[in-house]
Amino acid sequence: QVQVVESGGGLVQAGGSLRLSCAASGSSFSINAMGWYRQAPGKQREMVADITRGGGTNYADPVKGRFAISRDNAKYTVYLQMNSLKPDDTGRYYCYADSWKRFWGQGTQVTVSS
Repeated sequence: QVQVVESGGGLVQAGGSLRLSCAASGSSFSINAMGWYRQAPGKQREMVADITRGGGTNYADPVKGRFAISRDNAKYTVYLQMNSLKPDDTGRYYCYADSWKRFWGQGTQVTVSS
C-alpha cells in the first residue's frame, strides 16, 4: 500500500503564493507519475499539474505561467508552487501518486480571498 499525504494549504490573499507538498510512502513500491488535482465546491475535480519520474510536466491552462510542479525522487515528494493566486484557485487540492495503481491523498484546503 502507498500512503499519500499533502501539506501546505491555507488562506492567502489574491496575488499571494503558497507551496504545497505531497509525500508518498510505503514499502517496496515504485512511484511513477505524481500530480495534483483540485475541487472547488459544487464543481468537478480537475487536473492542475502532473510530473513524470523523469521530470516531464503538464499543466492545466488556467494555471500555466503561475504554478510550477517539481519533485524529489529520493524523497518521493512532489511540490506545487502556486504564485499570483486568484479566488478561482480556491478549492481542495488532492495529490496522487501512480504505482501499480493510483493512490490519492486526503487533500489540503487552499482558500484565496479577494
